[in-house]
Amino acid sequence: MHDTSTARPPKVGFVSLGCPKALTDSELILTQLSAEGYETSKTFAGADLVIVNTCGFIDDAVKESLDTIGEALAENGKVIVTGCLGARSGDGGGNLVRQVHPKVLAVTGPHATQEVMDAVHLHAPKPHDPFIDLVPATGIKLTPKHYAYLKISEGCNHRCTFCIIPSMRGDLVSRPVGDVLGEARALFESGVKELLVVSQDTSAYGVDVKYRTGFFDGRPVKTRMRELCEALAELAQPHGAWVRLHYVYPYPHVDEVLPLMAAGRVLPYLDVPFQHSHPEVLKRMKRPASGERNLERLLKWREACPELVVRSTFIAGFPGETEAEFQHLLDFVREAQIDRAGCFAYSPVDGAAANALADPVPAELREERRARFMAVAEDVSTQRLQRRVGATMQVLVDRAPALGRKGGVGRSYADAPEIDGTVRLLPPEKASKTLKVGEFTRARIVAVDGHDLVGQPV
Repeated sequence: MHDTSTARPPKVGFVSLGCPKALTDSELILTQLSAEGYETSKTFAGADLVIVNTCGFIDDAVKESLDTIGEALAENGKVIVTGCLGARSGDGGGNLVRQVHPKVLAVTGPHATQEVMDAVHLHAPKPHDPFIDLVPATGIKLTPKHYAYLKISEGCNHRCTFCIIPSMRGDLVSRPVGDVLGEARALFESGVKELLVVSQDTSAYGVDVKYRTGFFDGRPVKTRMRELCEALAELAQPHGAWVRLHYVYPYPHVDEVLPLMAAGRVLPYLDVPFQHSHPEVLKRMKRPASGERNLERLLKWREACPELVVRSTFIAGFPGETEAEFQHLLDFVREAQIDRAGCFAYSPVDGAAANALADPVPAELREERRARFMAVAEDVSTQRLQRRVGATMQVLVDRAPALGRKGGVGRSYADAPEIDGTVRLLPPEKASKTLKVGEFTRARIVAVDGHDLVGQPV
């Protein structure tokens, strides 16, 4: 009989594409692989097989995913595909990935850790059964040590006409509140200084389970956004850590979280995907929450918490969008004083209901409107940033070569990683002052540089 006891553990190559929700799926799979004794490979060629976690949201993401699968097949030959693109149908109803790349070993949809592991066991049998857990309680993280994404639910109940996520990730399923809080505590205890709460719809947390009461540390906690935020704030406080909320739809009950922000317990930062401002466009988009009230709601939020920073995403050139409707959007961005705005030119996605809407906007006009939108949004953003000059802000250090003697890069509460600006830190004036990655420093803001601030550590 062949003795496998001294055989080297199989190596798995891994590529994670797409959004933070996909990243948390990747972390779960990598944690399981590590617990079972698999090793990871930095290259396709040096691996026994490759897992590609795909994105299928817009055409560019589909192309990137299919190209990456092709590359992995060419360099390695043994490829398992998971993620959103794995759930997409191709022409004639078959699986899209299998139609383009028939040689892949297995295809699963998103949040399918067990199915991925079953495919790995089949094509690269696991080296041993672990008697002890080989990974820390927090699992394997793909983010730097000092921040982490916390996924609180999967899927979405909305049927926005430009989006196919529900067909890939299903309806909303909220994670049990005790599990979410247990993971948050483990992350804070492992040194995480910023927890980024993500989902498809953070404001809807618990709606699928009728906000039922769960338990954490023997105490009852409702499966609901406000109660979750209160509990996360309590866990973060002893560690001096930040809690940041993403993908928050502007429902009326979001008002209840503003006092937590005003008190500094949760970061006064809301990532609200408005997508548009005009009621007719929002109707064609089938957006939840009443668009007409958004401006009113924002003003109310800013009254409750003057420090509030709002980031949002918008779509320019949605089918049927008139010049007047687009002007309405530009007026909204100015009036709402959106601190950080991103904009996509509308892109038809296979399977999206919006493709059938009347009066599509020509591609050049979509791009032109996107550029006009960004010019206005950047103008608003720069004015908002200008008000920071002279203020002293708490900054989380992301980069600090040589202990920051030559300065470094960090972020204030107004900056989520990779999507917002940064604070460029100048060399400290005092020789004794050092900057350490993953720790906070205070900085006096001395200038604005594009989307970024320049700060002098104090």
